[in-house]
Amino acid sequence: MNHTVQTFFSPVNSGQPPNYEMLKEEHEVAVLGAPHNPAPPTSTVIHIRSETSVPDHVVWSLFNTLFMNPCCLGFIAFAYSVKSRDRKMVGDMTGAQAYASTAKCLNIWALILGILMTILLIVIPVLIFQAYG
Repeated sequence: MNHTVQTFFSPVNSGQPPNYEMLKEEHEVAVLGAPHNPAPPTSTVIHIRSETSVPDHVVWSLFNTLFMNPCCLGFIAFAYSVKSRDRKMVGDMTGAQAYASTAKCLNIWALILGILMTILLIVIPVLIFQAYG
């Protein structure tokens, strides 16, 4: 095999097809020519805040307020959720997290007590009906 070395950069308007040994980038430079804009390319940097998102549990508190509100726990949880959202809007993430934690705890208790009360309201009448029936 006879390997002859040819020049990689040929004139743009030479009319000859590129040599098969040419690399793709060099072929593009040979065909397209040098860049027309002498200014260096600019870049854009986007800064994303790495703060963690604090859930405020407003929807859960509203659900507990409207549907399961034993001992007004749902309403109190809703108040703490709104306070958490207010703290988050001000930028106080520590305060927002404290209020959100309290709202979550109250929501859990409201949910547990609401489910127990619903079960008891179904079971007790059934037991009374069976006792007298």
